[in-house]
Amino acid sequence: MSTKKSDAIKFLDKIIGEPASFGATLQAIRLSDEMTQAEMAKKLGITNAHLSQLERGHKFVSPERALSFAKKLGYPPKVFISLSLQDQLQRAGIKFKVSLEAA
Repeated sequence: MSTKKSDAIKFLDKIIGEPASFGATLQAIRLSDEMTQAEMAKKLGITNAHLSQLERGHKFVSPERALSFAKKLGYPPKVFISLSLQDQLQRAGIKFKVSLEAA
């Protein structure tokens, strides 16, 4: 992960006061890269409406889709997959924190 991208995710966590959600992270990346929702949605291969639902936390992605998005945006898969899994745990009310290591 580049320093810029690593610092951006740490900064986002600090502002929010807790680990970022997948959707909030997508939105932060989009805004920091000065992209419209239409531009990012096209880059990810999804509709504007779907991206909006992801950013607002109304829709969630699987770890497989998180991997795909990470590759398309040039971010480490570990970060996106961790956020995807953390969202699933939070939605289920399970109080655990995800930490991944490559197999």
